[in-house]
Order: sequence, then structure tokens, then C-alpha cells
Amino acid sequence: MHRLLSAISLVVLLQGLQLVVQAQSVPETPPLGEPVEVIAPVADPIAAVVAAGLMTKDSNGDFRETDLLSRAELASILVKTFQLNQRAAAKQGEPVPVDDVSPNYWGYKDIQTVLKTKTMTGYRGRLFYPNQKITRAEALAIFAQAYGVYQFPDATVEAILARYPDSQNIPAWARKAMATALNEGFVNVERNRISPLQPITRGDLAYALSQYLARQTRPDSTPAQETPTPQ
Repeated sequence: MHRLLSAISLVVLLQGLQLVVQAQSVPETPPLGEPVEVIAPVADPIAAVVAAGLMTKDSNGDFRETDLLSRAELASILVKTFQLNQRAAAKQGEPVPVDDVSPNYWGYKDIQTVLKTKTMTGYRGRLFYPNQKITRAEALAIFAQAYGVYQFPDATVEAILARYPDSQNIPAWARKAMATALNEGFVNVERNRISPLQPITRGDLAYALSQYLARQTRPDSTPAQETPTPQ
């Protein structure tokens, strides 16, 4: 009888230890809307993106970080950063008709690439407005679309954006993509403000690119691709 009780006690003890081990081996799932790994801001974003060949300085060695970006410039940088020209959609079909971008325009190929891959879209009347400046909300949302938009539930998207008082100014089509950009640390936030309607500068995009480059050395997840909503 004593041996039977000892055997039963041993089995119970072993089962208890197994449950403890299993509980310790299961990683805690981070709450939705929280970065899996917080990447600290790159010390010198401009140096990082220039070294990576994603942006360049002018002939005088100036980066001109306060200059505003045009839609054509953004398209060119996105193609280079995410190698959009290697995606299947970029290699298929006839050129997209764009009446305000001629084939001899410097950014023609890159504009065709972002249109074919639906990373960016044109406007009515077959227009792209290549020289038009672009807001932070538009540019950073498009950046997130090229990167891959996380499929957060609407409640999570709103929870992420609610941290920033001026997020109400983000266009409806850009809200989920902006939630991804903020969640991944691509947005240079100042005093808890996104400034979504301000024109994006070269410095702003350099920051986003530098954070993207930092994530490539320590990738923590792969977001699902989502077809962007025309803007």
C-alpha cells in the first residue's frame, strides 16, 4: 500500500512539473497594437540612408533635409527601397496611361512601377501630378503600403491612432496604413503629434527609411500585403 501511494505521488509530482515547464516555454503574446520589438531611433538617419544608397546628397554635399518631397521623388525612393520593380505586377501588362508623365520624364519608369504594383495610384483624368508635394499622412501611409500593412482590427487601429491628438486629421483611406507606420516606429513624432497634413520633407522620409533599415537587421514579423486604397 505504501509503495502504491508513493507511485501515485510521484506521478502527480511529474505531471505538475510538466505543466510548469510548458507554461514557462510559451512566450507571452504582446497586445495588439504594441511593437513586438521597439527599435530605438537611428543616431544619424541621413548618414544611414545615404550609405544604403536610398537617398543622395546634392553636388555640394548637402542633403537638404527640409526640402519637400514630390510624388515622383517618393515613387523613385520606394521603388529603390522595396525593389518594387522586381515584383511580378511591375513586369506585366502594357504601360499605365498617364497623360502628365511622358516616357522621357526622369521618373517615368518608377511611376509606372508604383502604378502597376498599386503602391501609388493616379488621379482622375489619367493624371499623376508628379511634381505635386505630398503630405506626411499620404507619404507615410504609402510607405507602409509598400512595406506591408498589418491586418489590425479596426478597434486596434483606432487605439493606436488615439495616442496622438491630431490623428483625427488622417484621411480615412490612410488610417490602417498609418497605424502600421506608427506601430513600426517609422514616424518621427514630435511632442506626441503626427502632423499628418504637413508636407513631408526629405528629413522625414530619411527617418522612416532609417528605421526600416534598422528593422531589416532585426526583423520581428512579416506584415501581410494589402492592396492600397486609391487616394
